[in-house]
Amino acid sequence: MDPLGGAEFAPKYTYLNTSACALLPRRTIEAVTLLTEETADGRPDGAGSFEIVAEARATYARLVGVDPERVAVGSSVSVHVGMIAQSMPTGSEILFPEGDFSSVITPFTVRGDLKTRFVPLERLAESINPETALVAFSSVQSADGRTADFAAVRAAAAAHGARTLLDATQSAGWLPLRAGEWDYTVAGGYKFLLCPRGSSFLTVTEEAQDSLVPIHAGWVAGEDLWVNSYGPVRDLARSARRFDEPPAFLSYHGAARSLALLEEIGIERIEAHNKALAARFRAGLDELGHAPVPDVSGVVAVPGLGDRQTALREAGVLVSARAGNLRASFHLYNGAADVDRALDVLAG
Repeated sequence: MDPLGGAEFAPKYTYLNTSACALLPRRTIEAVTLLTEETADGRPDGAGSFEIVAEARATYARLVGVDPERVAVGSSVSVHVGMIAQSMPTGSEILFPEGDFSSVITPFTVRGDLKTRFVPLERLAESINPETALVAFSSVQSADGRTADFAAVRAAAAAHGARTLLDATQSAGWLPLRAGEWDYTVAGGYKFLLCPRGSSFLTVTEEAQDSLVPIHAGWVAGEDLWVNSYGPVRDLARSARRFDEPPAFLSYHGAARSLALLEEIGIERIEAHNKALAARFRAGLDELGHAPVPDVSGVVAVPGLGDRQTALREAGVLVSARAGNLRASFHLYNGAADVDRALDVLAG
């Protein structure tokens, strides 16, 4: 299993830490550098291009199977989730898996007037009931790489009239996502989507859009982009663009190139690659007497082994320690040699 992406990547370490932050492709670095230099020189049309932002939006839409009009761009998952949280009626019940990522949970809990309920991930679908207004969860758990039962959650939510919020930050870019199956999806760009920090994507179904309040709407949220600089925005965009934040152009000039690379390679091909590397790592861990969290995820966690992170780093192998787990995450720039290097260090 050789890496994918060719000359786009040349890591100096055995990098198994995409769940924390991705490596940037060469084309992305070049795009960000070019815009930086143009801005320093006094770029004639300002510090970035809305056309390139639109290109990133359209490519992301194709990757997740929705129309570009269903995609809003922003800076972080917590801002997207915060808008959803602030749109929930007082007293609404929000259901979460125990131990999910804080950016999915905290925007709801800080309100103080919502009912929040936490259940084990494996019981998420069965815990949805007629009182549940929204079920919010990550497609892949940050702490241990477990994947949720998507079909069961969707079916239970539909049966009880609950809306759904899927955080795809730990899966978008390697696990196929059909965003239109969820009322809302969010995804931070700087992990498996290979984008610079400051890029994040929100998808909203046409039906769910009606109940979402664009609490941070600015001039970029108008239907006609260039007529809303002064006074209230006359007409908000009819699409999900009404939920846009002003784009961080450096991030989105890079994001457009990163997303294009993912589209060229293909998410299904990346999924097979990442899962094969993860399976190789799990098998090696079993041989060493370690018991990884059982799953078919491209993210592998080993309970109780988080204290080995430092030794691995000193040996040039970069992984994460999360909630006591050693967490390794595999992506297109990894190959079998990376897996074997990590296992060799753990065996030493």
